[in-house]
Amino acid sequence: MGEVKSVTDADFDSAINADEWVLVDFWAPWCGPCKALGPVLEQVAAEMPVTIAKVNTDSDSMNAAKLGVRGIPALFLFHNGKMVDSKVGMVPKTDLLRWIDGHITA
Repeated sequence: MGEVKSVTDADFDSAINADEWVLVDFWAPWCGPCKALGPVLEQVAAEMPVTIAKVNTDSDSMNAAKLGVRGIPALFLFHNGKMVDSKVGMVPKTDLLRWIDGHITA
């Protein structure tokens, strides 16, 4: 269904506008909860019509700053380039699927 891809500050705007639904994951390699969320996001991409755009805040922090990210992991759901909702912290897979589905089917 969806896919998981790495996104930088340079291609962030095109990434959120390229697909109908995009879930941006702001993360860092040293972040334990971010590492735990990674496999969950892979599963979500396989089950939902959403692209997962992973942004490493250690190397690409400009858009995280623009969106006011203060803690990671930080998830931002975009639809056609517009931010629809956000969550911060580790989210269990069932809650994440329900959250995304609630917006996609609304």
